[in-house]
Amino acid sequence: MPRDSRDVTGSWDGAGSWDGAGSWDEDGTPHPLARRRTGRSEQEPDRLPEIRELEVLGWEPAPEDLAWVFLPYVWPPADRTWIPDRSTHWAVETRLDGHGHVTGVEAAPLPEADLRDLDCETDEILAELGLPPRPPGRIWLLRPVGNLPTVGAVLDHLRAVAEERGVEFRASSSLLALTRTELAALAKSANGNSNGDGTP
Repeated sequence: MPRDSRDVTGSWDGAGSWDGAGSWDEDGTPHPLARRRTGRSEQEPDRLPEIRELEVLGWEPAPEDLAWVFLPYVWPPADRTWIPDRSTHWAVETRLDGHGHVTGVEAAPLPEADLRDLDCETDEILAELGLPPRPPGRIWLLRPVGNLPTVGAVLDHLRAVAEERGVEFRASSSLLALTRTELAALAKSANGNSNGDGTP
């Protein structure tokens, strides 16, 4: 897939390797493609047209699994971006009769209070990990790190390493530390710098 040429700054060392510290890109700007559209959309997050455009460029939405809640924070800056979340989260209510047949379906936007509760749950997990809360109103997108073909392949690699080392797959300081280390190693290998000193 083609990759775009967005300029991204981050904590990279002199050898061009991600230092593993992490950030939420608090003062950063959204991906330029996001500037084409403004205003609330009735589309769910994964159906926004800007998401689809970015997918063509090799970006993938960050996983929503709470075990990976910290992932954009530690992902190498050159391979992460974000767009403003102008989507609508829907609550769907299905009514059934006494025989289990659907008699009606109603969809309504999820109330702001419910959305805030979801953010609070995420922020509580991050606080337990010693990380700052995520900036609100963002949808994170990632690109594969190293020589792996997809974000899913990177996550499979991280899960395999976690299993090999006896690290439980849940949001924890152990999984966070492992993920930081492995992502840094993958980024270095892609730069042909396995020693961290500019030499392969």
